[in-house]
Amino acid sequence: MSGLVEPFDPEMVNPASIDVTLGPTLLVEGKPGEERWKEVDIRSWGAYSLAPGEFALAHTQEFIRVPSNMEAVFNLKSSRGREGYEHLLAGYIDPGFHGRVTLELVNVNRYHRLPLEHGMRIGQLRFAKLDEIPMRSYAVTGRYFNDKGVQVSKG
Repeated sequence: MSGLVEPFDPEMVNPASIDVTLGPTLLVEGKPGEERWKEVDIRSWGAYSLAPGEFALAHTQEFIRVPSNMEAVFNLKSSRGREGYEHLLAGYIDPGFHGRVTLELVNVNRYHRLPLEHGMRIGQLRFAKLDEIPMRSYAVTGRYFNDKGVQVSKG
């Protein structure tokens, strides 16, 4: 897993995945009449309190490099799911992707807020080898190649 996830920490390796942590920047959905996205640096907040039903874009602290002969999938940690965090179904990471993975997070609790803290274990990556190398890698086709932080949709 070293080289796929930087920085690499052997304590983050699971039997079939590697844990990743939350990066320092959030884009929180604005309320009607406000800007579409409000940028929040959670290092200066200590933690951001995600309200029930609130939507935020976040990113992994780790920089991910998926070789052209592999794919990866991001899954929320089961402990986070049990607390009421939800990650939308955008967790596929193409062969050739390099960057920090943007996460689409929602608090599905009805009454309780959830903390988003810089460095918290938020999810895990599962890597799989492909039978063949794709004709065109994400390095050629991807809109989010080499992203260094959280990104809004590029269409």
